[in-house]
Order: sequence, then structure tokens, then C-alpha cells
Amino acid sequence: MDFPNEVKNRLRRAEGQLAGVLRMMEEGRECSDIVTQLSAVKSALDKTIGVVVSTNLEMCVRESVQQGSTDTEKLVQDAVNLLIKSR
Repeated sequence: MDFPNEVKNRLRRAEGQLAGVLRMMEEGRECSDIVTQLSAVKSALDKTIGVVVSTNLEMCVRESVQQGSTDTEKLVQDAVNLLIKSR
């Protein structure tokens, strides 16, 4: 699957945030500041997972419809299961 640039950009941003957290740890910053930044990274990754799953679902539904199938219930259930698994 070819992921859109939006997904790649989100991951690069999260990567930068995580590098910042490591720097904060090396600098001996306060635990609360580090946890705040880790929460931001986690939130960014959670949102990215949502974008990945929704992009994949959209692609799968389009392919299914193009192939003449209108039963997309399993595709939706698979997407929901992925989101549940990621939590």
C-alpha cells in the first residue's frame, strides 16, 4: 500500500517529538515535562493509526465496489478491529 504524504509527515513529526523527549531526558528535565511530551507523541501516533486505518478502509471499499461487491461489512469490521487492537 502506498501511504499518502499526510501519514509520512505525521510520522516524521512524531519522530521529531520523540527525539525531543530523549533530549529532555538527557538534559535532566522534570518528569512532568517529559510525560507531557510523551503524551503528545502517543496522541500523534494514535491519530496516525486512525488515518492509516481509514485510508486503507477507503481503498479496500473502493476496490470491492469496483469488483462488483457491495458487501463491505467485513472490511469495516476488520478496520474496527485494527483500531481496537491499537488501543
